[in-house]
Amino acid sequence: MRLSVLMTIYAKVSVEELRRSLSSVLEQSLAPDEVVVVEDGPLPPDLRQAVDELAATHPQLRLVKLAVNGGSGVASAAGLRAARGDLVARMDADDISLPHRFAQQVTLMERDHLDICGSSVLEFHGDPDHVIGVRRLPSTQADIERYVRINSPFNNPSVVLRRELALRVGGYHDLRYMQDYDLFARMLAAGARVANIDEPLVLFSAGSTMLRRRSGLEMVRREWDLQRRLRRYGTVGRWGMVRNLVVRSAFRLLPAPVLTFAYRVLFRRAHEGPDTSVTGVSS
Repeated sequence: MRLSVLMTIYAKVSVEELRRSLSSVLEQSLAPDEVVVVEDGPLPPDLRQAVDELAATHPQLRLVKLAVNGGSGVASAAGLRAARGDLVARMDADDISLPHRFAQQVTLMERDHLDICGSSVLEFHGDPDHVIGVRRLPSTQADIERYVRINSPFNNPSVVLRRELALRVGGYHDLRYMQDYDLFARMLAAGARVANIDEPLVLFSAGSTMLRRRSGLEMVRREWDLQRRLRRYGTVGRWGMVRNLVVRSAFRLLPAPVLTFAYRVLFRRAHEGPDTSVTGVSS
């Protein structure tokens, strides 16, 4: 079974973070067959040079270049279409996959015939060795099917999905910041078999900009669009849609300090586990 990695980048991606992220993918115990890097619009000279050098050094890298920046939904759709693998692992340019991530996920997907497999993630701020918490989501089919009614049931940078089903339900739609939740809901509505591995397999960069990008009036408008879609898929009913709109819109409009506190209480847990230091990961 062939495995593709899908990563999207744009002009503001850090060269150092990109090198670190790609190294964590290329040095997996189960190496991917290809890494599809989608350039979402023109890149600045330093990033352009770094990407070209990486592609020349690593034959697994395939570049997909978009002429204009269309956002993560558009870029993800282009990458999913371009991927050749039966399975597609998502990866963000500022995150780090732990060395055994793909081996564990692919083994479980083959054994249980899964269509989506995610995992818990360790959140870090700044230095990857500075882990500030762990984000866990429901792990079983039944619990995931319940949770999708109120929130995205997967940590997106940890996901491996079956490409054929993802394309069959329409792939990624142009929904900035919402395209992943939307795709997961459509795949579940189509009967996807799913699971989350409780063990953290990804180090997730959770800086303050993450929450700022997901708050404000524009995000409230995007919530309306998403919730109408979820109702159309049969994920939620009328009252579930109304409940989600009220709760999720209120969350989006919280002042920054309150939003940060609410996120920490609702989604982040203290991490107590083996050392996951990434010091020494090559860049």
